[in-house]
Amino acid sequence: QIQLVESGGGSVQPGESLTLSCVSSVSSFRFSTMGWYRQPPGKGREFVAQVVNSGHAHYSDAAKGRFTISRDNFKNTVTLQLDNLKPEDTAVYYCRAYVGEEFWGQGTQVTVSS
Repeated sequence: QIQLVESGGGSVQPGESLTLSCVSSVSSFRFSTMGWYRQPPGKGREFVAQVVNSGHAHYSDAAKGRFTISRDNFKNTVTLQLDNLKPEDTAVYYCRAYVGEEFWGQGTQVTVSS
């Protein structure tokens, strides 16, 4: 069974940074895409960023210019660097991987507040 485990969430002030990591229990070479979604309080889950096996990345408009996704298949890891965080970035962040079907992590909380 494929498991994804996120880490790195926390509480920060506006303008600060966080690094989220997601480790797969199997080789991430298997996944055509790996990425991040988030669910703000009281809202639905939304796309943040994803990276395909070639390394090409896609970002939501909210993430462009502030977040950076990277993937290390030798460490079975996908990382999301969150810079210049804003209060509206507060959400539970979920890791997602796709290989014929999608797999999700349990989520990690990011809270941005002054």
